[in-house]
Amino acid sequence: MAADWWKESAQGIPKLVTETPGPKSRAMHEKIEKNYRGLSGQVKLFPVCFEEGSGITLTDVDGNTYLDFSSGIYVTSLGHCHPKVSDAVAFWAKKLMNAHDFTTPIKEKLIEKMVDVLPGNLNAIQLYSDGTSAVEAGIRAARAINGRHEFISCFRDFHGKSMAAVSCAQMVRGDVFSYGPSRAPGFYMVPRPNPYRPTFAKPDGTIDTDRYIEFYKEFIQEATVGNVSAFVLEPVQGWGGSIFPPDDFFPKLRALCDEKGILLMDDEVLAGMGRTGTWLALDHYDVIPDIVTFGKSFGNGFPVTAMVVKEEYAEALDKISASSSYGGNPMACAAALASIEVIEEENILENVRTVGDFFMRRMREMKDAHPIIGDVKGKGFLLGIELVKDKATKEPFDEAGKLVYQKAFRKGLAWIPAGHILRMSPPLIMDETYAEKGLSIIEESIAEVEKEFGYA
Repeated sequence: MAADWWKESAQGIPKLVTETPGPKSRAMHEKIEKNYRGLSGQVKLFPVCFEEGSGITLTDVDGNTYLDFSSGIYVTSLGHCHPKVSDAVAFWAKKLMNAHDFTTPIKEKLIEKMVDVLPGNLNAIQLYSDGTSAVEAGIRAARAINGRHEFISCFRDFHGKSMAAVSCAQMVRGDVFSYGPSRAPGFYMVPRPNPYRPTFAKPDGTIDTDRYIEFYKEFIQEATVGNVSAFVLEPVQGWGGSIFPPDDFFPKLRALCDEKGILLMDDEVLAGMGRTGTWLALDHYDVIPDIVTFGKSFGNGFPVTAMVVKEEYAEALDKISASSSYGGNPMACAAALASIEVIEEENILENVRTVGDFFMRRMREMKDAHPIIGDVKGKGFLLGIELVKDKATKEPFDEAGKLVYQKAFRKGLAWIPAGHILRMSPPLIMDETYAEKGLSIIEESIAEVEKEFGYA
């Protein structure tokens, strides 16, 4: 399969033949909304109905074709309907759909490949069908490894939507009381380093990573019962707005965990599998976690995730009854194996690093040119633009974020809202031509919003 398989379908995009969302999209959305509830914020802001995807494009029921800057929210990272992945799933859909946790030829190949690409001795693996299940399993594995029951996570991290996973995250989001009425016992949260908005800063205003670590030590001593099993963190905050910590944070956290006998659990469901230019986002910091979870990009759209622990902790997976009904089914294994092979065969990691550098250069130019862009952030194809009312005060500009999201979508850019932080997660196959096209749509939309709010 040629690495440029997606370019033919991308020619001339965006292609808009109606207003967006179009009349068919609106009618279909109104019909389904009567019974299908709990829709995400992005759907409520822009109720388009998609029916086809190819490479870096999405086409709606009205025939409008959009440039995809979302990857189905970090999922279809190798492009919609990558031929190799689609063919692999189709083969096993006709041959063997499920065999619970029995060994199959395709599962054997996938596990061997995972061991090849994962760092260090991360080689005790279990497969699942969604990210939350993998995180929940990681939490249970941590308890089995060290016999402790407390967990620490960070403000604005996101880890899933069931009890233990959501107890590692913010429980009230905006006006939605999402989970409760209380956090599960033994789960605590602490501030996370955000270079643009530091909780702990040096006299010159720059972030002070050491003070975060000192605070964690004090917190363990004063707020817990001294029975902390693991720190559970995203390597990069996705839902929180593409927030990357300082380069020295994870090495220092790793040292703290080692000092205290605490496990480091790395939730790579969103950031892993090449999105930042390395297999795991934590690879950028030369840190190997004790437990890692990943998904989303893992099967390029097929529901398959994984939880992996270091070899010395492998027996913990036997203790927690780790298997699941759908995890590791042949179709899932085929999708995951094909996705890993595509990353290798098409030099995806190199493309992510190269085009990722272009993204950041271009975004910095946008920041200098626009009064409401307070900060830009990213590695590879995990990107964010933070909108503020004033660059000096850094007051978040949520109203502008919603308007920019809607305006860019109407211009043919399918992407992700996050309040005042605009998130971007384009397919990893994208080149600089289409990266520039997407950023130009965003910049044009920002300029229009600035004019509406009196900045220009």
